[in-house]
Order: sequence, then structure tokens, then C-alpha cells
Amino acid sequence: MRYYLLSDNIDTLTGMRLVGIEGEIINDAATLSKRLDALTRDPDIAVILLTDTVNNMCKEKLINIKLNYKQPLIVVIPDRHGHGSLSDSITSYVKDAVGLKI
Repeated sequence: MRYYLLSDNIDTLTGMRLVGIEGEIINDAATLSKRLDALTRDPDIAVILLTDTVNNMCKEKLINIKLNYKQPLIVVIPDRHGHGSLSDSITSYVKDAVGLKI
């Protein structure tokens, strides 16, 4: 069971790679849709991590995956621009999701 990141910026991708999470940069909704199709068919992917910007590219498809698929789990994380709650940070998300303290 693996985690996989779909990010809109290289900084988040680099940080996640440092803790062993593979991923890629997504720049448009069409690419996101194709990657989600492939990732939902991969039985090894347990969790797909998305940055806020990527999450907003294809919300209806993501809602469909969340409601109709047992796996993978879709988790939205804040990116380096802080589009999440100010009290949350990427470090706490990594700690909670992966179990590693960085």
C-alpha cells in the first residue's frame, strides 16, 4: 500500500519525495483526470494526496471517487502557499498520514 502525490508545484513534490512519497506535477484538468483513472485502477495505491489547487481542478470526478471507491483514499493537503488552516502545516499532515516526524 503506497501513497501518491498529485501536486501543482515542485516544492511540495520535493518535500514529499524526501519522506518517500512518489508523485508528479499536474498542470491541467485533463491530465489530472487521466492520472486519477490510472491511479484508481492501481491496487498498490492506498492514498492519493492532492494539493488544494489540484483538488479544485476536477472536483466532480474527485467526489465521485470518494463516494464510489473503497480505495484509494483522497486526501487534500495545503501547499506551500498556505491555502489551508493556518494552524495546520504540511509537517503535521505528513506526520499524521505517514507516521514520520520530520
